[in-house]
Formats: sequence, C-alpha cells, structure tokens
Amino acid sequence: MIEFFFDCSSPWTYLAFHNIQPLAKELGAEIVWRPILVGGIFNTVNPSVYAQREKPVPLKARYMKKDLADWARSAGLSIKMPPTVFPVNSVKAMRGCIWLGKEMVPFATSVFEAYWGSDRDISQDAVLADICRKVGVDEQKFFAGISEQAIKDQLKANTEEVVARGGFGSPTIFVNKTDMYFGNDRLPLIREALLRSKASAA
Repeated sequence: MIEFFFDCSSPWTYLAFHNIQPLAKELGAEIVWRPILVGGIFNTVNPSVYAQREKPVPLKARYMKKDLADWARSAGLSIKMPPTVFPVNSVKAMRGCIWLGKEMVPFATSVFEAYWGSDRDISQDAVLADICRKVGVDEQKFFAGISEQAIKDQLKANTEEVVARGGFGSPTIFVNKTDMYFGNDRLPLIREALLRSKASAA
C-alpha cells in the first residue's frame, strides 16, 4: 500500500502525483490519497523553506528551475515556475480533495494542471468552480462541502499526522505505513520497496 500525502501547491508534488499512478498500477499497489496543507508543515517543522524563498542561492535557484523543467519534460507535463501567484493559498482546493474522498483524483489532477500548467490562481472561487464543472462536480455542493467543519478538521488532522510520522514537506509517501520517501525523484526507490514487499509476501 502507498500513502501519498500531498498539496497541489507544490510543483514536485504535481510531478509525483502524475508519475506514481502508472507505477502503482503496474505493480498492483493501492494508493491512499492524503490531502494536506504543506504550509502547515513548514510552519511547524520546516520554516527554512521560507528563508530560502526570501534569500535564494542564485546558482541553486537557477539549477532548480532547470531540474524541474527536465523532470516535467520527462513526465510529459508543462510547468510554469514560478506561477504568477506563488506561493498560492491552496486550502479550498485541498479541502475539496478531502470532501470528494475516493473521487478526488480527477479534481486534484485538474487543480494541478490549472495551477502548474495553465498558471491559474487556484485560491479563487471562480477557478475552482470552473474545475468543478470540468470534472463533473456540482459546484454549489462543493463550496458547501468544503465549508463543513469536519472537512476542515480532517485536512488539519492529515497535516498533523504526516508531521508526527516524520514528514517535512510535500509529497511525503509511505510504503506499508512506515517506509517514508520524500519527493518525485524517490519513485525509483519506491518501486524497489514495492517489489521487495511483493517478493516477501509471495
């Protein structure tokens, strides 16, 4: 089993979200999608992210942009980095993923594509309503649903849980509950972990 803790506001998460699905399908692994707020993680255990944004190392920042473009090309995705609005408030989108539950993947995919591929501000109700229409979600029910306290509480609980389990950003991925991986570039290691798990269960 794969647990995928994610926030749509992260470019590396966009890549990993896209790339892990065919991997899981190939190996017959179930993905449990766990929406979080990555800002809540940064505020709690990883504030260095904010310092890096305020005072980036120019050479590192230039390479990161190239690295992201290389990975996006490899995945067949388009990414604009940085988007016009960055960082973005993704709380409504992530509450939407919680509210949709097992039906969240088409919505989350469209949120990722809207923000990273089309440079649209996913904090705006009009953009989220447009995404809802695109994926066949009733927008009125959507906005009513994401305002429910239980949905807000679940998003907060997911975020607190990933920190308690050792996570410090998005995407944080667990194989079989305890084996943690961070980032899109760890997918080859996740593949190996899944193959080891399958071999030991045989």
